[in-house]
Amino acid sequence: MWNCNCYTDGNSTKRKITADTSNAIKHPHNGENLRYSCTYCEKSFLNEHYFKIHVNIHSSKYKCAECGKCFICSQHLTVHRRIHSGEKPFECTVCSKQFTTRGNLVVHSRIHSGEKPYKCHVCKKVFTQSGHLHIHTRVHTGDKPYKCSLCGVSFTQSGNLQAHERIHSEEKPFECTVCRKQFTQAGSLHKHSTVHSGKKTYKCHVCEKAFSKSANLQTHMRVHTGDKPYKCALCSSSFSTSSNLKTHKRLLHSDRRRYECPYCGKLVETNGSLTLHGRIHTGAKPYSCRHCSERFTWLHQLKLHLLKSHNEGAWLTCNICKKKFSRSDNLKIHLLRHKRLKSYTCSECAKCFCTLAELKSHQLVHSDHKLFCCGLCGKDFTRKQTVVKHFKICSDKLGFSYV
Repeated sequence: MWNCNCYTDGNSTKRKITADTSNAIKHPHNGENLRYSCTYCEKSFLNEHYFKIHVNIHSSKYKCAECGKCFICSQHLTVHRRIHSGEKPFECTVCSKQFTTRGNLVVHSRIHSGEKPYKCHVCKKVFTQSGHLHIHTRVHTGDKPYKCSLCGVSFTQSGNLQAHERIHSEEKPFECTVCRKQFTQAGSLHKHSTVHSGKKTYKCHVCEKAFSKSANLQTHMRVHTGDKPYKCALCSSSFSTSSNLKTHKRLLHSDRRRYECPYCGKLVETNGSLTLHGRIHTGAKPYSCRHCSERFTWLHQLKLHLLKSHNEGAWLTCNICKKKFSRSDNLKIHLLRHKRLKSYTCSECAKCFCTLAELKSHQLVHSDHKLFCCGLCGKDFTRKQTVVKHFKICSDKLGFSYV
């Protein structure tokens, strides 16, 4: 045990908290990484001040009668009790959503005002909360302080580590009260619950498409603005979402092994992509309509069905010819055709195309490469559509059932 008397609080308006620091392993001024461990719950801290605050929680007189959790002051206990009582005294004047604390209401109000006071000094991305900015900076620093003790995978957030650990334990503590489906994360359950409620409170002012989450609306707005804030550091490509950038890096700039389809021999980049591709052969239909008995292979098919058959959702309308679309990417390509904008040029014949996919499809004309193979007879094909048609015929000839 050591006694350090150099701790001072420079702000006289703050209450000074004292605690036994006998658990401190290293002296705070020796320049080494510090770690203070609590003997009550084994929680560790790098900062002595926060360690002292934490220790006082265990001996505090402010204890919740419902769950036994302790707090350092009566105000914190009062706020905590609202979890049990369900009291939410702070209400948003715009959408009437209620909150347990004034601070949460202030943060929420920025959704309506668009205020984002916290800016990343590296990429200039802005945030509504300082905590979100702090987590975001790890994208640039590469810092992943939360490491799984079982497999060694590291994460930027403690919540992501906790969710990951449930993969090993197979624990799914969050259950839907409607269909009893279980989830590893509360966020996944919340997202799933909108399937039953159909509640979509965030609406696009351009096309009136509605969303259940404000973040989804913000991402959607980039369809109209054309904003692509996520730039690849290895090439000149830009993307509207971080997930698309990650996929781009994995597919084009990664040496990860590829996965082969056992039915047709197609090579895909991820196990998830292989699962999705496999539905072409197995006929799996995981998406079901909550209004009728129809089932679908792909999510966009379900959304189109809901629009056409049950008038659920919102069509995306071309502002030039009024043609309607169920998918934003199809509308975007359609608008390019109106503008006669063909940004992708074939290096062999100088023919131009609206999309990269159209260019790649065209370039097969100039290439002898046959990327698709029939898993039954071994015949090679240039195009995906051709091998799918052939596979059906080949299955019948060889006596296999094709679903």
